[in-house]
Amino acid sequence: MFSYDDASKMGKEMMDNMLTNYSATAQALQALATEMSDYSKKTYEGNSAAFEKLMAAKSFDKAFEIQSDYAKNAYEEFMAEATKMSEMCMELARKAYEPYESAVAAATPPATKKAA
Repeated sequence: MFSYDDASKMGKEMMDNMLTNYSATAQALQALATEMSDYSKKTYEGNSAAFEKLMAAKSFDKAFEIQSDYAKNAYEEFMAEATKMSEMCMELARKAYEPYESAVAAATPPATKKAA
């Protein structure tokens, strides 16, 4: 039977798990926001520099070369940033689930019988 003490203990554990989860989530979201802000600033500066080079080009061939280099660099930087953000999001999910892992393991007994 479930006693008041058991319920109180379980409630405290769940509250601790929730607070740990919220703290980890807030830290991870702050890191994501900072990363996006830094990437946006870096991209803006790169765009401005490419535009200045493009305006200084004396020939169509040189302008085409500048545009091609810019497109290649922008794509590579975007893919690197997308990979980094993806990894940060996966880490956020991992950390958010971590406090509940032990509670779920305790609440679900392991399967000992083979399914028929």
